[in-house]
Amino acid sequence: MKEKLLKHSIFLSVALSVILGVAVTFLFLGEEDSLIEGFIAGLLIGIFAIYPLILTLVNFVAIFCGCTDPRLIRKGRHFEWITIVLGVLYSLLILLFTDITFSDWTVTLHNAEKHTPIWTEGALTVVILAVVGILGYLFLSCSRISKVPPLITVLEIAAVYLGMLQCILWIIQIIRMEAVYLYLCLFPLNCILIGIKVIRQKIMEWGKIQREESKKAGAVSGFRNRYLEWLNRHLERSSVWPAAAFLLMWPMLGIIICILILFGQRPDSAIRAWTETSDWNLSREIAPQNIYYDEHYLCTVAAGGHRKVVKPIRMGVRHGHPVIVNRQLCVANAFEQILEERMPNLHRNVRNFYDRYGFPVAKMIRSPYIADVIYIMMKPLEWIFLAVIYMTDVKPENRIAVQYLPKRTA
Repeated sequence: MKEKLLKHSIFLSVALSVILGVAVTFLFLGEEDSLIEGFIAGLLIGIFAIYPLILTLVNFVAIFCGCTDPRLIRKGRHFEWITIVLGVLYSLLILLFTDITFSDWTVTLHNAEKHTPIWTEGALTVVILAVVGILGYLFLSCSRISKVPPLITVLEIAAVYLGMLQCILWIIQIIRMEAVYLYLCLFPLNCILIGIKVIRQKIMEWGKIQREESKKAGAVSGFRNRYLEWLNRHLERSSVWPAAAFLLMWPMLGIIICILILFGQRPDSAIRAWTETSDWNLSREIAPQNIYYDEHYLCTVAAGGHRKVVKPIRMGVRHGHPVIVNRQLCVANAFEQILEERMPNLHRNVRNFYDRYGFPVAKMIRSPYIADVIYIMMKPLEWIFLAVIYMTDVKPENRIAVQYLPKRTA
């Protein structure tokens, strides 16, 4: 029975996912819904929503089970490859349903769009470190531990550590209590679990070999260099491998960074790749306010220009969305308010013209310098608006000051 379960474990895991998906679907299925539609929906839920969770559970359990049984190790490797292939595909698929873009924090986005969680100029460093982690995993997983010197094995573990570190940073960067972001964390979480499992397997496998062949000469191939040979001998106890790999990870990281500097990367790109961003947990930058489809370009100028030029004064609210406000924006809105009160027909025509051409102009404001130029060009109009406000309102500054303030609820 145990042999059959092990042999068909992959099929059983998929079947269990589908069964759970169908069961969940029929729990919420209304009377007007057909059984065929419910089954198809359950099938999709099982494959795309539940199966990743089952793979995560399998990889977690595998850390503590089957570290020495060759059959379990072989089957576990099959689950590893399934996890990696589906993890990449599902993650790319999920990204299509998010508002995440590949734009850096300096770019003004639209509506609910979010900036890239990895700084584009530091993305090469992150990719290379991830590739190093993958190569470390492949060499560690596929090599015969008895034929590899302990020093090489420890270097492979150090490489896996670098890959796991990128996974941890990704999870910390994007995690939030929303289903789509939690699922985006599943693949890197599984990579961490797989890394821990493979490292533990190799440590236990080496310990078993050492117990069996501790007195045999030549059991481990050595190095001609006496310093490397000395280090290799001190690493024959597999219990020290995790700590030794952690220590070797830092010089390995330094060497990789030095090589990447030759290709135009900065020395601190490994850190800035995560912090030189906006909208995320590790972000240090504040991006320009997003442009909403009902918003006008003066909001973009106030948010996107250099502070010394456009002089933002506070945050405000427009159509339920937070906006950065400067005096020019308040003056223009106060003038529009007066126009609406005194000349509604003219205001309607002006508003239609502004709605038609304002947003295309806002889309062209992709740089703080362009926002600065538009702010300066609008200065003469701002003075005209201000003159009209002072000639028509008893308390002009009060009218200007209350623009874009949130409405008070009784």
